[in-house]
Amino acid sequence: MALKLGASGLESDVWLTADGVAVLDHDGVVKRGVRKRPIGGFRRDELPAHIPSLAELLRTCGTDYHLSLDLKDPESAIVIVDTVRAIDPSMLDRVWLCEPGLDRVVALRAMFDQHPGPSVRLLQTTRLERIKGTTERRAEHLKRHRVDGINLHRADWNGGLVTLVHRFELVAFGWDLQHEHDLRTALRMGLDAVYSDHVDVMIDAVRAEIGSL
Repeated sequence: MALKLGASGLESDVWLTADGVAVLDHDGVVKRGVRKRPIGGFRRDELPAHIPSLAELLRTCGTDYHLSLDLKDPESAIVIVDTVRAIDPSMLDRVWLCEPGLDRVVALRAMFDQHPGPSVRLLQTTRLERIKGTTERRAEHLKRHRVDGINLHRADWNGGLVTLVHRFELVAFGWDLQHEHDLRTALRMGLDAVYSDHVDVMIDAVRAEIGSL
């Protein structure tokens, strides 16, 4: 539905099942009776039908869009890459893996650089208050280690910070943009991607500020 409404990308959280399948779910838990258990404690065939695998998403929605995936399991990155490569290798450079840990995202880039061919994009997802040192030093560190950009909450961004991130040739992504005024402000300040649960509101804001996707 998001793609039909005009979104140029989709977003989800990725977890691994007990048998190593990448699945998409926000909370990462499955309710059994009155108890909730982590997805990692179940095989793929034991999960409820409303939790799709990554492969099922790609086969259902195709691959002609950007896909942003929050890595909720530290081992999920390589499974994601293998899954996408098996279905459509040309999609890899439109897959954005969002990792909160600075050391981890740098290690992922080093790991992917060892393999020839197209690779996924990498973002550090964090909050401004969690960045140690200056944002300029963080941007330089990400650039030096070939991380593609940074993904911050909407409240953390301002025009000067976007300009700084762009100066290091990094992309600036913003999440939790649910209202038109927030979306239009984010687009005016130059964010490269915005995440919203309300696709119709987002598309209207993009059309008003940019014209078209």
